[in-house]
Amino acid sequence: MFHAIVQERKRFGSIGWNIPYEFTFEDMICSRRQFKLFVEEYDYVPYKVLNIVTAELNYGGRVTDDKDIILIASILKNYICEEAMEDGYNFSESGNYKQLAPGAQANYLDAIDQFPLNPSPEAFGLHDNAAITNSQNEVVGMLNTVTAIQPKTGGGAGKSREEIIEDLAVMVENKIPANFDERAVHKNYPVKYEESMNTV
Repeated sequence: MFHAIVQERKRFGSIGWNIPYEFTFEDMICSRRQFKLFVEEYDYVPYKVLNIVTAELNYGGRVTDDKDIILIASILKNYICEEAMEDGYNFSESGNYKQLAPGAQANYLDAIDQFPLNPSPEAFGLHDNAAITNSQNEVVGMLNTVTAIQPKTGGGAGKSREEIIEDLAVMVENKIPANFDERAVHKNYPVKYEESMNTV
């Protein structure tokens, strides 16, 4: 769940993280392996050690902003703590995301099916207003893209949009080399299985 949270916060731009970080699946795999080693090595669960190793090394090794370093550590403390081992522990204020009782895989899949299709920002530790800002950023980005792909023509005697596209198509077509004569190639370079490059 922690991995999903740090990944999804990126879509909120600078509200989620001051700098966008490329957290990877390998960060999670490495953390899981270390959890297993520490839990098997100690007579108790070393929550503090697990938090430091994960927040400051595995994931935190990518984090460069000082505020984001504090943020990732505080997010992780909600997931790696003694309370999280209790059934029903809430990972979010709404209570939509909570610790499930151990059970069959079907129980977990049923619980996942109950999750909202479009989670609210509170699932990621953000205020509801973050969704508004995120939506505004998406619209601005989309409009900038639409504006950027519009033809740059002046009014009046200039070419129409269709004429510009046709000119571009003709230019690209003229740059495409002619088809080569496959029979001539096969005649000049017969397949010899003892030469790998020739076969290719």
